[in-house]
Amino acid sequence: MAGPVIVGEHYRISVLTESLVRLEYSENGVFEDGQTQVVQDRDFGPVSCEITETEEVLDLHTEHLHLHFEKGPFAPDRLFIELKGQYAIYGSRWHYGDRPETLKGTSRTLDEVDGAMELEDGILSKAGYALLDDSASYLYDVESGYRARPCPEVDLYFFGYGRDYLGALKDFYHLTGQPPLLPRYALGNWWSRYWPYTSQEYTDLMDRFKAEGVPLAVSVIDMDWHKTAIPARFGSGWTGYSWNRNLIPDPAAFLHGLHKRGLKVTLNVHPADGIRAFEDAYPMVAKRLGLDAEKEEAASFDFYSPAFREAYFEDVHHPLENQGVDFWWIDWQQGSHGKMDPLWLLNHYHYLDNCRTGQAGLILSRYGGPGSHRYPIGFSGDTIVTWESLAFQPYFTSTASNIGYTWWSHDIGGHMRGYYDEDLALRWLQFGVFSPINRLHSSCNAFNSKEPWFYSPETCRLMKRYLRLRHSLLPYLYTMNVATHEEGLPLVQPLYYHYPNQEEAYEAKNQYFFGSELMVAPITEALDPVFHSASVSVWFPNGVWYDFFHDWKYEGKGKLTVFRASQDIPVFARAGAIIPMDAQPQTGGVELPEMLDWHLFPGDNRSFVLVEGEGDNRVETRLTVNWDERKIRLDLTGDLTLLPEKRQHRFFLHTFETAPILVDNHSQEIAMGVLQSRPTAKEDRMFELLKSANLAYDRKNELFVACSTAKDWKQLMKIITPLEEGLRQRLFEVIYSSEENEDL
Repeated sequence: MAGPVIVGEHYRISVLTESLVRLEYSENGVFEDGQTQVVQDRDFGPVSCEITETEEVLDLHTEHLHLHFEKGPFAPDRLFIELKGQYAIYGSRWHYGDRPETLKGTSRTLDEVDGAMELEDGILSKAGYALLDDSASYLYDVESGYRARPCPEVDLYFFGYGRDYLGALKDFYHLTGQPPLLPRYALGNWWSRYWPYTSQEYTDLMDRFKAEGVPLAVSVIDMDWHKTAIPARFGSGWTGYSWNRNLIPDPAAFLHGLHKRGLKVTLNVHPADGIRAFEDAYPMVAKRLGLDAEKEEAASFDFYSPAFREAYFEDVHHPLENQGVDFWWIDWQQGSHGKMDPLWLLNHYHYLDNCRTGQAGLILSRYGGPGSHRYPIGFSGDTIVTWESLAFQPYFTSTASNIGYTWWSHDIGGHMRGYYDEDLALRWLQFGVFSPINRLHSSCNAFNSKEPWFYSPETCRLMKRYLRLRHSLLPYLYTMNVATHEEGLPLVQPLYYHYPNQEEAYEAKNQYFFGSELMVAPITEALDPVFHSASVSVWFPNGVWYDFFHDWKYEGKGKLTVFRASQDIPVFARAGAIIPMDAQPQTGGVELPEMLDWHLFPGDNRSFVLVEGEGDNRVETRLTVNWDERKIRLDLTGDLTLLPEKRQHRFFLHTFETAPILVDNHSQEIAMGVLQSRPTAKEDRMFELLKSANLAYDRKNELFVACSTAKDWKQLMKIITPLEEGLRQRLFEVIYSSEENEDL
């Protein structure tokens, strides 16, 4: 049973939860009860609510909200909702017509954006309330599809969750639909480039990646897979569905070869120009739609038309899928032209069509507005190759979770224009590894490509290392993917989701949680020419945090500028973190690993449940770590036949001088043994910092000797305090993260 509904001649107010209220106003008294393109389920069950009503006034109280309505047309002086809690200086009261200041959401595309841009609103706000306006949303049912509302109507959803951001997001997903489960392969490395590859060139490239030990999961074939040089009478060559056999003479064999290499394949399509007479599929389309084939009558793009959609999928796309295409990159940016946005229709029907075989569905397309999270994944558009573009993307990615859109795929490394900068390419890739989808991409320019060996030997080595790391993280990423689908927990979360009352969490715009165990602060600035490292300001929440790569220890006491050379990105594991990884990631495909590496960081006793498989066909591996008793508990449930027969587990006890512990794959208790802390490497880190700095040799030596012989923290601070800022800050970070610094 749903919550209370108060109905007047022209208004309807529905209490969905104690924090979520629907407000409708219609001049003709017609209200909508069915699904819309955004809203799917308004029934949250019973709601405790106190209603006081007269002929003139309605007052409604829940535990969290007070609604006051002086009956009549909705107006600022007649309708307000206030939160029962202090979230803003002067209280959290919304008057009808006000536009709340939110923590933002996302945007349709980063096309032509070089740096920051204005974002659309999300459903979260520091003031405690936000709006979801569904008034212009189209209606939907399975039989009729999408249709315009018969009458104009105000249709607003008031989210008054205070700073319970995850609670608001959970109910947003209930209202608008749960995020689907991504197929495992989507979480691996994607190769994408706008380039007229021949089939031989492309398969040779994939073999080169394998020979270099670089794992790939998805092959993205941009538009040159189809005919682009067409007779002038047909117009643009951007739209196309017929193989360019000059480049790819045997498409089925080409796609089969990619599948044999463990790759999934997506093709780029620009559907705007419909199906024209030069297409291989045109005779079937013309027959189905009754077109005049002799006059080359085109099947104009019209996704409103069930007949066109049938021809589009049955005659054009399904034959290509039968040859081996796994899903589609829908490259639409033309706009709506007064009707429902075709992008929404394309995303909806393409996604449903991709799910028709019962598999986890997938598309690659642009964001179409609230509710788009039901059609993963996002293509953020053609990014420009600059530091300014990179600097905006971590913030852009994390705020998208504020409107439930968690699965963004960016052009990692940047797509077009810009300039050659090896450090920029490497930093962008590092962010890509710790972003939702890692899809390398570049433009049709011989000087712009993302193969690691396109760069210097050292950059190449580091790029290959990070691409392997991404596939190593697949067990962790897939488990977070399940949490997104089943619990409404985005992979990427702004810090304020968990620290809503700490201002520093809002100020750290480019910092985010990456799943339940990791916190990431990507480097988005160029290297300092003197010290050959770059910085980022990091806010450490209360507790202990460890550098994921080096075990350096950071006490959560506020902001600290951290520095990393090109080879490192600041990634921090919370104390007690448990991170499952693939010990030997395949160079082709994303099969379940034969050996799991469990990275365990000291802290509180905790558990982590690794999920593998889908639906009822899955295995859960629960790892419980008891640091007090120095014990690890491994428990397996589900269909173990899904796992590799010879699976083993290795446990790495970070910060300790202990060899990895190797066990077979069955439920058991494992003793950690005697644990001896690994000595800090403060002097070694200082030496490396000074060694690479462009400073006079004598000064380096004097400074190193002074720091190495200092007796305590206070002496060290006396030495470094007078130094220039860049040097002082770098040495301070080394000292801070290397000391037993409880007294700091």
